Amino acid sequence: MPRDSAGPAPGPHRIVVVGGGAGGLELATRLGDTLGRRGRARVTLVDRARSHLWKPLLHEVAAGSLNVDDHALDYLAQAHWHGFHYRYGELVGLDRARRIIRLGPTFDEDGREVTPKRDEAYDTLVISIGSTTNDFGTPGVREHAIPLETTDQARRFNRRLLNACIRAQTQEGPVRPGQLHVAIIGAGATGTELAAELHRATRQLVAYGLDRIDPERDIRITLIEAAPRILPALPERLSSAATTLLEGLGVRVLAGTRVAAVRSDGVELDDGRLLETELVVWSAGVKGPAVLAALDGLELARMQQLAVRPTLQTTRDDDIFALGDCAACPGPGPGPGGFLPPRAQAAHQQASHVRRQIGRRLRGEAPEPFRYRDFGSLVSLGRYTTVGSLMGVLSGRNMYLEGQLARLMYRSLYKMHQRALHGVGKTALVSLGRMLTQRGEPRVKLH
Repeated sequence: MPRDSAGPAPGPHRIVVVGGGAGGLELATRLGDTLGRRGRARVTLVDRARSHLWKPLLHEVAAGSLNVDDHALDYLAQAHWHGFHYRYGELVGLDRARRIIRLGPTFDEDGREVTPKRDEAYDTLVISIGSTTNDFGTPGVREHAIPLETTDQARRFNRRLLNACIRAQTQEGPVRPGQLHVAIIGAGATGTELAAELHRATRQLVAYGLDRIDPERDIRITLIEAAPRILPALPERLSSAATTLLEGLGVRVLAGTRVAAVRSDGVELDDGRLLETELVVWSAGVKGPAVLAALDGLELARMQQLAVRPTLQTTRDDDIFALGDCAACPGPGPGPGGFLPPRAQAAHQQASHVRRQIGRRLRGEAPEPFRYRDFGSLVSLGRYTTVGSLMGVLSGRNMYLEGQLARLMYRSLYKMHQRALHGVGKTALVSLGRMLTQRGEPRVKLH
């Protein structure tokens, strides 16, 4: 319940959003436009990074198909344009009685302190810090595999891939077995999309003069999934279509296969087989960040996520909302245990809901429950095709999509995110500018 004894602070209502992912940044932008500019509230966004990249693009960054600098959005600039404040820092603690969050110090690459540890006061707090990789205790994952939860991780894998190809080009002797093999563990949307994108990107990379590498002989991509089929959370028809396309490209699909360990020389399966590979991506699961367990007694649910009520307020504090991957939001759908799955469309809808509830709180009105609408799923398989299904169309029946139409709809999801951040006019100008500049650039990242 709200702590009336603490009382509101003098001045504008203080709204602090922690986490600048898809949901958090959209929320801070809309609140800044509607409340911050009008002096009705002081809106602050806190993030441990300095720029934002839409998370569904990470597999393209990892493959080298997308240049981060062309798509990243600086938080400082967005705050300046949309009437909110940005604070660089990482959430490390919470004092609910005093209504403050604690931020740890930040350091540059030389170890020098950039920002000190400090506190940020709030009247309404929104936690939207996303998720972290869940390795399920599998030996060797932390040492030898790279997850794809952040831009830095995606860039790290791309550098490792580029270095492996250049090493193979310049070394004496032929390419070693497994030297340019990639194992992707976890065949959800991220892993499946990465497999297709890597197939195309590696062939484009080799075409830029790496003539000692034969992509058909030397490069092998293996997609491993513990469930009986890839894309297990999506309709079986989508899974079958994606499997057919990937296998047609030469991607090795191992469904119903568990990983026992990740080693420096490859991936050990639970049946004793060893897949020789020097490049491993782990995309088998997510959980809430460890800091959520240190937030002054807030209740945790499954996968270390914050437990929230139907209003998206945390179960033990009405002044604190949670949304996105860090929130265990109850509701119907394909998520395990009756919780919503970690999808961009869920975070987008939750951000819109929380914005409305903050407006109701400022007017003294009771909060409303969140109602999730599943609009379906789309999976991009690189330039080859896109598959998906739309929910509730054609008189309530689902519609299966594949090919160019599905690809256009997939790309429109990113445009919708950009429109939420920039508006229609600026989104159109940015899109046009990128179309023109791409004509003079390599089709794959080479450095």
